[in-house]
Amino acid sequence: MLSALIFLPIVFAIVMAFWPQKNTVRHLALGFSLIEFVLSLGMLQKFDSSTAALQMVEQTAWIQRFGISYFLGIDGISVMLVMLTTFLVPIIILGSWNSIDKQVKGFHAALFVLQAAMLGSFLSMDAILFYVFWELSLVPMYFIVGIWGGSRRIYATLKFFIYTMSGSMLMLLAIIFMMRLTPEVTGGYISASLLDFYKLNIPFVAGEFLTPQTLLFFAFAVAFAIKVPVFPLHTWLPDAHVEAPTPGSVVLAGVMLKMGTYCFLRWVIPLFPEAAEHYAWIFIALGVIGIIYGALVAMVQPDVKKLVAYSSVSHMGYILIGLFVMNAYGVNGALYQMLNHGISTGALFLLIGMIYERTHSREISKYGGLAGVMPYFTIAFVIVTMSSIAVPLTNGFVGEFLILLGAYSYSPVVAAFAVTGVVLGAAYMLWMVKRVFFGPKGELVKEDHHPLLDLSVREVVVLVPLIIMIFWMGIFPNHFMDFSKASVDYLVKNKMDYSIPLSPNQAQAQEK
Repeated sequence: MLSALIFLPIVFAIVMAFWPQKNTVRHLALGFSLIEFVLSLGMLQKFDSSTAALQMVEQTAWIQRFGISYFLGIDGISVMLVMLTTFLVPIIILGSWNSIDKQVKGFHAALFVLQAAMLGSFLSMDAILFYVFWELSLVPMYFIVGIWGGSRRIYATLKFFIYTMSGSMLMLLAIIFMMRLTPEVTGGYISASLLDFYKLNIPFVAGEFLTPQTLLFFAFAVAFAIKVPVFPLHTWLPDAHVEAPTPGSVVLAGVMLKMGTYCFLRWVIPLFPEAAEHYAWIFIALGVIGIIYGALVAMVQPDVKKLVAYSSVSHMGYILIGLFVMNAYGVNGALYQMLNHGISTGALFLLIGMIYERTHSREISKYGGLAGVMPYFTIAFVIVTMSSIAVPLTNGFVGEFLILLGAYSYSPVVAAFAVTGVVLGAAYMLWMVKRVFFGPKGELVKEDHHPLLDLSVREVVVLVPLIIMIFWMGIFPNHFMDFSKASVDYLVKNKMDYSIPLSPNQAQAQEK
């Protein structure tokens, strides 16, 4: 089933690329994406949330000489991110119905390849297989921004590509080094299996930087920190968001950034537990700086899309803190906040795209009084804003509350600094809402300007599932957190000697 989840989008991409009828491409893409979502719901129904064990394992030899295998599996850490990916793609396709008007077949083919790469990154349990999917995700994103982006799209794509590739080279070197260590735990043969990596006892000496575990820890951490992105490695993100088309921004904020935070939880913390604990303060400090810096820079942005881009830097700072306090509150909150950010920020970018289609401007100063002209659009935007600033009964509140609770358990000082981001976040988001939707009408909203139409039926269909998720996740968080609780609790409890447990049948298959 996991292979089908990954490779069906590849098949869809090939069909899209060669589909002869241009006028039915969008309908076909939407249908394909819904098939993928239904398949993921079937996977979720089979998922056992009561165990931390790796489930639905698929493993076969690939490059046997180097111990590389086709090894897939899913657990509570990855299951909701898989669901987030399959949930957002149909919404992205429907949301980009009018905004993507050139090379439509190529766009949807690239989107499906990107979906396959992201799912492969979440499901791979072999280091080389993971690296292939991780790198593959860069290619379609490069073309999505580079072909369908704004006037400075080439600059933005090159910056994104160079940043990410630089980190990936470090990670590849670290993977090769770890593969060379595996014979000591496998009985003499090289392995790229993540489960074998977990068994390694890599030397660590506190206070000495040039020890194997510390160097490997930072090699992986830098690669994933670029993707998150963590301050000060964030400078590619605002440019990429501003130049990306609306669907590119949604998939970037909604899922791709989560690849980085997920990998801290799957790879960095359990593989290098002593180094992660010893240097946690660095990443917690960077998280706090990112929260405050992102909020302060967002406050002065004249472009609403750039404001939301910098808000992502701030929100990802919370997730980083939650991961590195390494307690159950923090890690559960971080994982939940990954989902929340994907839903809420994805919705914000869709809403910004909708108004941009009408006015072709994102300058906050040119708006004002929009609530009187587009009331339903205003209601949707305000609801999503409430989620973004973590108002109770919305999804954002649950994640941030758990992270702050975990941060307080780690250090009240960290929690005190982190909570300033809540205040600053409310300040810049509500300031933006006030300027855009209320007060005197701006030049783009005045009656003598072309009329601004409220939400269409298609746009309502795009937004309703996201708004439902905002309240569902905010009012009934256990409906979602129960899927990850067993895996997170197991990781936190066994972080110094972690290995994903296997069911008896899977363990026997591994031995064979």
